[in-house]
Amino acid sequence: MTVVIAGGGLSGLSLAGHLALEPRWHDRVVIVDDGSHPLDTIAWSSWTGRPTLLDTAVSSRFDRVRVHVGGRTRTLPLGHYRYQVVRGTDLDRIVRELAEPLPHFEFRRGHVDGIDGPPGRTHVVVDGDEVEARWVFDSVLGPTEPPPVDAHMVFRGRRVVAERPVFDPGVPTLFDFRTSQADRAAFLYVLPFSATEALVEHTSFASPHGPLPGVDAQRAALEGYLDDVLHAGACTVLHEEGAVLPLSAGRVARRRGDVLAIGTPAGMVKASTGYSYQRVQDDSAAVVRSLVEHGHPFDLPAMSTRHRVLDAALLDVVIREPRQLERAFAALFSGASAEPALRFLEERSSVGMESRLFAGMPVGVYLKAVGRRLRV
Repeated sequence: MTVVIAGGGLSGLSLAGHLALEPRWHDRVVIVDDGSHPLDTIAWSSWTGRPTLLDTAVSSRFDRVRVHVGGRTRTLPLGHYRYQVVRGTDLDRIVRELAEPLPHFEFRRGHVDGIDGPPGRTHVVVDGDEVEARWVFDSVLGPTEPPPVDAHMVFRGRRVVAERPVFDPGVPTLFDFRTSQADRAAFLYVLPFSATEALVEHTSFASPHGPLPGVDAQRAALEGYLDDVLHAGACTVLHEEGAVLPLSAGRVARRRGDVLAIGTPAGMVKASTGYSYQRVQDDSAAVVRSLVEHGHPFDLPAMSTRHRVLDAALLDVVIREPRQLERAFAALFSGASAEPALRFLEERSSVGMESRLFAGMPVGVYLKAVGRRLRV
């Protein structure tokens, strides 16, 4: 039996790594990627309170985060959580070290042109050649009918070396709202590497039907933050990156015959935060468990309907009333620890915990948003 993993990014590599570490798995695995998304400038951040199989790929861990919301700066412990960073090159290296020595694993460079075929004999077309597979895990083409986009998360980040030591190497800034909220909800994110070097990222939420923020405006926001808020002095830009991430809180039809969507096309990006790394790890573990215990990859836990509705409501409100995002984050992170908020954002919170977290939020505004969502 052969399985094909279409795409060698976060989800494809993670699934390959989980399969390589599963002692009960001995069938052929072909990982196909065309190299169009190089991993040398990619990194994924996440928070988790649990060990995962690919933890050796983690390059940095933090037990505190900084937030600036509601006019004040706070440094919060994470409780049993840790905030961590995985570089794309490290994940690729770790997975290849695990998989390449195994005779039933193959990494193949090529472009996936199509996926089709009868049950039990799916054909993956790679640069015009057909690879027959029993199961296909697809992060390239995605479902034929993806859910509608609820918002766009727009990033522009710069890795900079500052003239002055304005960064705290031991504490990332999860969000800082000291940037314009006039046109859309926005905040700054800081991932430090030293007292003078960091990735500084401007993030904003844009309507799925409206214009996206321009690159010049994003760069001006970054420069204004470094100059007027951090007082970093002259900065050398080592690297600049930008992306537009579609956010959807809709349910995804992941299965198409013997093909299972994985990664972003499978809805692994958390709609209210844009984070995906830990969700991909959990999903990879569930897929492998289903394969070895049931002989197919489809016995997967359902995503929480309650949290999907809450995500949709938040995006609805933020697009209509941009300043509500800061109010929401101020309520979520109002306690002495960030752990309750992170538990909620990880979708491991109870209704009682959520009621306490939401106490400082305008309930009526969100109830109207939920109503609009349920009428769709």
